[in-house]
Amino acid sequence: MSNIAKRRVGILGATGTVGQRLIHMLRNHPLFEVSALAASDRSEGKRYGDVCQWKLPFEMPEGVRNMPLFPCKPPLDCDVVIASLPSDIALEAEAAFAKAGYPVISNSSAYRMAEDVPLLVPEINPDHLDIIPVQQKNRGYEKGYMITNPNCTTIGLVIALAPLQQRFGLEAVMMTSLQAISGAGYPGVASMDIIDNVIPFISGEEEKVEIEPQKILGRVAGGVIESAPFLVSAQCNRVPVQDGHLESVRIKLAQPATMDEIREAWTGFTGVPQELQLPSAPVQPIVVRDERDRPQPRLDRDAGNGMATVIGRLGRDTILDYKFTLISHNTVRGAAGAAMLNAELLVARGML
Repeated sequence: MSNIAKRRVGILGATGTVGQRLIHMLRNHPLFEVSALAASDRSEGKRYGDVCQWKLPFEMPEGVRNMPLFPCKPPLDCDVVIASLPSDIALEAEAAFAKAGYPVISNSSAYRMAEDVPLLVPEINPDHLDIIPVQQKNRGYEKGYMITNPNCTTIGLVIALAPLQQRFGLEAVMMTSLQAISGAGYPGVASMDIIDNVIPFISGEEEKVEIEPQKILGRVAGGVIESAPFLVSAQCNRVPVQDGHLESVRIKLAQPATMDEIREAWTGFTGVPQELQLPSAPVQPIVVRDERDRPQPRLDRDAGNGMATVIGRLGRDTILDYKFTLISHNTVRGAAGAAMLNAELLVARGML
C-alpha cells in the first residue's frame, strides 16, 4: 500500500475532541493528508490555530495551524470526508456530502442504524461494505456514500463479543460501563458535577449500546443489514477518568465453552486489518490480562496505540455463563482511530 498516492482528507468538526485526535493521527500518515478543515459557521474563514482550544498532550501539527476553517457543507477540497458532528447537524451535513459525491466516514449516530449504511468494524464485518451499491441506488448517490463508526462504548464491547459469537453463538449480554469524561467532548461535564462523583446517566448511550452490536454482528441479506438475534442490556455511568471506557460484561452463550476456549477465541482473533497490515490496525485486536486487578484505564487504555481492547477478570457467572471486564480507549478506538481504520480499509478495497 506504500505506493498509493495520498488521499486528501476533509475533517468536519475539526476543532472538537475527536477532530483533534484525527488531526494528530493523520500527521505523517502513509495514506492520507489533511487538506481541509470545517467547523461551525461562526468559525468560517478563521485560522484553525486561532479558533481551536487544543487539548491533546501533543503539539498541534504546524501544517494545520494556519489552515482556514470552512463551513460543514460541500464543496470541500478533499477526496474523503471524516465527520465528527452532533447528530442533529450530521443528519443534514453528511447526506449533503454523500449526495455531492464524497465518501463520508461518520462518527455520529445519525445514520448508524439505517438498513443500507454499514456500521463498520473492519476486524468484524468488512463484508458489510457490500451494501454500498444498494445505498447509492436507494439514496440517489452517484459516487458518494456513507459508512459509520459504532458508539465509543459499543466498539470495545463488540470486539470482545465478536470471536465469541463466531465460535459459540450469543444469546444474551449484560454490560455496565464506567465511562471517561472525554466521551462527553469539551468542555464536557462540569468539574463540580464529576469530581468526587459518579453520574449514573449518559443521554442516549444505553439505547445505542443495546442495538448497535447486533447490527455489527449481523449479515447483509436482501439489500439490507439484518441484525443478529441476541439481546443486550446496558447501564452506562460517567466517572472521573480522563480517557478509557471500562465495561463489566456478563454473557450467555448459545453453546457450551470452557474458559480456556473463550480465552483462545480472544487471543486468536484477527481480521482483515491485520492480514493487510493496515497502518492503524493493532497487531492484536484483543489483549487478555491475567492479573486480578486488570484492566485499568491508566495502565491499559493505550494498548495497541489505543486501538486494542484489553480484557481481564474472566470467570464463571452465577446467573449467566461468564463475566469479564474490558477497557477501550474511547477517543482513539472509539472514535478517531475507528474512522482512520475504516478509511484505510476503503483504500485497500479500492473504494477511495
